[in-house]
Amino acid sequence: MRPLLVLDVVGLTPELLRHAPNLSALAQDGFSAPLTPVLPAVTCTAQSSMLTGRLPSEHGIVANGWYFRDRAEVGFWKQSNHLVHGDKVWDELRRRSPGATTANLFWWFNMYGSADYSVTPRPAYPADGRKIPDCYSHPADLRDRLQAELGTFPLFFFWGPKADIRSTRWITESALRLLEWHAPSLSLVYLPHLDYALQQVGPQHPSIADEVARVDVEAGRLIDAYRARGYGVVALSEYGIMPVRDAVFPNRLLRSANLLSFRHDMTGELLDHGASRAFAVPDHQIAHVYCRTSEAARSAREALGGADGIARVLGGEERAEIGLDHERSGELILLSDDDRWFAHDWWRSPADAPDYQRTVDIHRKPGYDPRELFMDPTKPLIGPRTIGKVILRKLGLRNLLDFVPLDTSLVRGSHGLLTKTPDTGPLVIADTTDHAPDAFHQTGIRDYLLARMLAD
Repeated sequence: MRPLLVLDVVGLTPELLRHAPNLSALAQDGFSAPLTPVLPAVTCTAQSSMLTGRLPSEHGIVANGWYFRDRAEVGFWKQSNHLVHGDKVWDELRRRSPGATTANLFWWFNMYGSADYSVTPRPAYPADGRKIPDCYSHPADLRDRLQAELGTFPLFFFWGPKADIRSTRWITESALRLLEWHAPSLSLVYLPHLDYALQQVGPQHPSIADEVARVDVEAGRLIDAYRARGYGVVALSEYGIMPVRDAVFPNRLLRSANLLSFRHDMTGELLDHGASRAFAVPDHQIAHVYCRTSEAARSAREALGGADGIARVLGGEERAEIGLDHERSGELILLSDDDRWFAHDWWRSPADAPDYQRTVDIHRKPGYDPRELFMDPTKPLIGPRTIGKVILRKLGLRNLLDFVPLDTSLVRGSHGLLTKTPDTGPLVIADTTDHAPDAFHQTGIRDYLLARMLAD
């Protein structure tokens, strides 16, 4: 068995590869090819399909988050691997090659799975309301050893307006340590840097070439170190990011149709999912619409069909067309126009928005919110004011870090749909043409990785 390094370079496309000399050199040794994504083309769904070889209708990860009907709650960015149905690539690898080991570094659903080594973001939440950067690992002492050598995992540079190459560099360093300490048979490494820049400014912005080059440096360090130890290398991406001009607000359309229920408290106007007849859970360019009854589904479809920015409304058996006929899916599924994305906003006045909306709060918001990558440009001295609030928090004084804007037009890149051309979609790069199929689909990645490793 030949060990293998798999790099997930999020947002990389054939069109952008020319700015990545290290990854381009890898492709010259082997190949690069377009990769057809599953729908929705979002992180949790794409990764689950690549690791299980299944469609979302089988593995159950229908988006980055969904409505948990038994709890009447929307949950995004859950981390238990038990949510992903089906064996993972490393389970089959271990069956066919006893003794093979796997390191999963920052791919999602990375807690309580069967990988031998895992590391994933996991902040600490003291009782005083603070959020402290940290990570989770298996074995537990791996976290301690990594942070002793590399410093605390830079959570605030992994997501939010300060997101930059520092988090990707920390992940790179952790992968290099895992190679030295354990030399796992299969190393899965997530390199997120490019994803954030593409959402902030869009794929056509002049700065993107430099951002590709930055993540390529980290990829090159890993490629060189692992190949020096006899590893094969595969690099891939999850989706291509499209330029967008603004958001669509399906919950406001459902509100106008009297399908949403609300309650008010000291934090603002709150959407009451359990009491609503129908509501949308947006995730980039797709949204699941959960309907309490068939009558509510008909009313929701009437309210949403043909609305500006909504390309398709799929219900019932139509959901099978895109592999999303699963119990976790909404009764209706919305696909946006190529140049739009879905926001979860339901309030009509900014004054009614819940207080968490202006903060980075990925687990409380009932939808993915890329506005968290920005600081509100309409607030004077927002940077110094936020620094002052952070200092007060460190002194034990509670306050709201309310710097996230409400303006959806700031977001210039999104994903979730199939891109218009293969050059702007995801790709696969490998160091050899051996075992490469004629065409790549994300559900075929699992078997391709196994073929690469088990050929001998």
